[in-house]
Amino acid sequence: QVQLVESGGGSVQAGGSLRLVCAASGTTHRFNTMGWYRQAPGKEREEMACISQTDGSTYYPDSVEGRFTISRDFAKNTVYLQMNSLKPEDTALYYCAAVGDPDCGAEYTDWGQGTQVTVSS
Repeated sequence: QVQLVESGGGSVQAGGSLRLVCAASGTTHRFNTMGWYRQAPGKEREEMACISQTDGSTYYPDSVEGRFTISRDFAKNTVYLQMNSLKPEDTALYYCAAVGDPDCGAEYTDWGQGTQVTVSS
């Protein structure tokens, strides 16, 4: 079993920054690859970032490329999402996710409860 606990969300003005933190615990091989998703009201959930176990390679959608950075501390079983130049359209509930596959692209099997990010104009 895996527990994922997010923190770091909050309210910020456009152009500001936030750093989300996800602490993982439990069966370690089930969070080899970790990522962040977000879901805004009335919209589908979308993947924001992924970091693989194999070589630390990362994935970002075009909407956040260059503004968001995912990183990982294996010793602490923690993954971070640094979000810069935030825009009002980044407002959403952000979820941490994990999967046992070593590379990005696999369907996630475990999810956190989410942390709210609100960006005002």
